[in-house]
Amino acid sequence: MLLVLCVDLDDDLGRKTGIPTPVIGADDVTEAAVALATADPEDSDVNVLFQGVNVHDELAAGGEAVEVAAVTGVDGADVKANRAVGKEVDRVLAELSTGEEVSAVVITDGAQDESVLPVIRSRMPIDGMRRVVVRQAQDLESLYYTIKQVLADPETRGTILVPLGVLLLIYPLVVVANLFDVAGAAVLGILSGLVGLYSLFRGLGLEETVDGAASTVRNVLYTGRVTLVTYVVALALIVVGGVQGTETVEAVSAVRGGSITAGVTLAAFVHGFVQWLAVAGVTSSLGQITDEYLGGRFRWRYLNAPFYVLSIAVVLYAVSGFFLPDAPGVTSLGLPDLAMALAAGTLTAVLSTLAFAVAESQLPSAAGVGERKSG
Repeated sequence: MLLVLCVDLDDDLGRKTGIPTPVIGADDVTEAAVALATADPEDSDVNVLFQGVNVHDELAAGGEAVEVAAVTGVDGADVKANRAVGKEVDRVLAELSTGEEVSAVVITDGAQDESVLPVIRSRMPIDGMRRVVVRQAQDLESLYYTIKQVLADPETRGTILVPLGVLLLIYPLVVVANLFDVAGAAVLGILSGLVGLYSLFRGLGLEETVDGAASTVRNVLYTGRVTLVTYVVALALIVVGGVQGTETVEAVSAVRGGSITAGVTLAAFVHGFVQWLAVAGVTSSLGQITDEYLGGRFRWRYLNAPFYVLSIAVVLYAVSGFFLPDAPGVTSLGLPDLAMALAAGTLTAVLSTLAFAVAESQLPSAAGVGERKSG
C-alpha cells in the first residue's frame, strides 16, 4: 500500500485552523486544506495538502492501493517537531494496519520540512518525495510582492535600508562638504565608520544588550537608588586617583634623576592611586549597602565590604611605599612599618568578618525580618 504523506513541520494546520492531526483520507485532507486556505490564503502548506490529494487521486485512478494523510510537528525546535511528526506517522500506520507493507510518497513545501525524512524512513520505506513550488513564485510579480513584504517588516527594514541609505548619501555629502571647504575624505571616513559600527552592532547582536542596559538605567533613575550617585562619585574618584598616581610616578622619577625601573614605576603609581581607589570602593559599597537596606535585603555581612576595601588599600599602600624613596607625595616605609601595616590590614579584615558574623547570628537583619513577616 502506498501512503501519500503531507508534512507540515511547524503545525500551521493545527495552529491556524484548530483541526486535530493527523488527518487521514482524501475527503478529510481536502476539508483541512480548504480550512487552512480560508484561515491563511498565503500559507504554502495549503498547496502541500492539495498536492497530496492530487497525487492520491492520480494513483487511485491508476488502480493502485493508496491513501493520503497529513501530519504535523510543532512550532519550534526541529528536534521536537521531528519527534511530533514521528508520533503522528505511527498513529497513521496504526490506523492503516491492513497487513500490507506500507511505503510513502512525501509531499513538502521546502527544505526545512525535508529534515523529517529520516524520521519517516525509520518507520517505512520512502518511494518518492515531491517539493511543492508555486509557479507564480518565479514571476516578476511575485518578486515585487516578496520585496514589498520584506520591507514592510520593521526589523528587516532597519537592517537593510539604514546602511543602504548611508551609502547612498556618501556622494552628495562629499559634494556639499567640498562646497564649504571641508575635506571630502573626512566626510567619507566618518560615514564609512558609521556604517562599520552599525554592521558590527547588528552582526554581534548587541541590540538586546543595549536595550537591557538602557532599561536598567531607567529603573535606577525612577526608583531613586543611592547606588547611581555613589557609582558616579566613585568613578570621579578613580579618575582623580589615576592623575595622582601619574604625578607620584613623575615625582619619584625626578628624585631618581629620570631613570626608574618598571617595578618602581608600578609601585609609585599604585602608591598614589590606591588611596583614591579605597575611597571610591568604600563610597560605592556604602551606596550598595544603603540600597539593600532600603529594599529590605540587608545582611550584616554586607558591612564587611568597606573594611575589606580598607584592608586591601592599607596593604597595597604599605607594600608600594616600601619600595619607594622619599619624594613629594610618597610615604616611604621601613620594614617594621611594613610589618605593622600588613598586620593591621589582616586584623581589620579578620575582626570585621568575625564581628559581623556574630552580629548576623545574634541580631535580626532586614532580610530576616522580611522573611519572618512573610512566613
